[in-house]
Amino acid sequence: MARSQAHDAVGGDEGHERKADGVRSRVRTELTNEILTVAKHHLATQGPTGVALRAIARDVGMVSSAIYRYFPSRDDLLTALIVDAYEDLADAIESGERKPRRSDLRARWFGAGRALRQWAIDHPHEFSLIYGTPIPGYQAPEATIAPVLRASDVMVGILRDGLSTGAIDAKCVTLTAASSRALAPMRGTYPDMPAELLARGFSAWINLIGLVSFELFGHMNNVVENTGVFFEHELSRLAGDMLGQPS
Repeated sequence: MARSQAHDAVGGDEGHERKADGVRSRVRTELTNEILTVAKHHLATQGPTGVALRAIARDVGMVSSAIYRYFPSRDDLLTALIVDAYEDLADAIESGERKPRRSDLRARWFGAGRALRQWAIDHPHEFSLIYGTPIPGYQAPEATIAPVLRASDVMVGILRDGLSTGAIDAKCVTLTAASSRALAPMRGTYPDMPAELLARGFSAWINLIGLVSFELFGHMNNVVENTGVFFEHELSRLAGDMLGQPS
């Protein structure tokens, strides 16, 4: 009987410890999210260089030393903001690309492109963080690679499906040996894809990012009267270049 009671007591202690660990985990998650929310406000009002741990800790209501238990450095916090932005953008692009029929490659490209533009319009500060001016002294760690690739994976998926069904001819563009070697990192990421096709896809993708950047950062002011109409025109042109199909 004594042993049974002792066993129950130990089991009870372990249960309390697990419960306490769960509470601590929830509190940490809630505080981490609160810090990120305040950091996004600082990003919007002061730009990336205005993201400062001590100022954010003050706005959250914690002592400045406590925030370092959540983000050891400013760069760690910036990385969290960057990863969050890339993941959110990828969610939007994937959602837009999934709506059309799988066989309609152009519609899938349009869905992805429109989602990218709309996300940028809705999240200008996050778009600027990931596609704008590099932050002085900040070097993105490996933790950002997978979120970055999620967006380009959508573009590659469209090309891969077109190649497998014969809707795309990868050989309609010829690369020089030097150009092919230049794409070695991307070919390493997507080893099943022909270099010619990756070149076309990557060119269309960076043109799309540039197009959205020009609109978002005001470079089309007094140049383009209706940026939405012009975006649709360019989206169609890029689809033709990437897919090898006339607009």
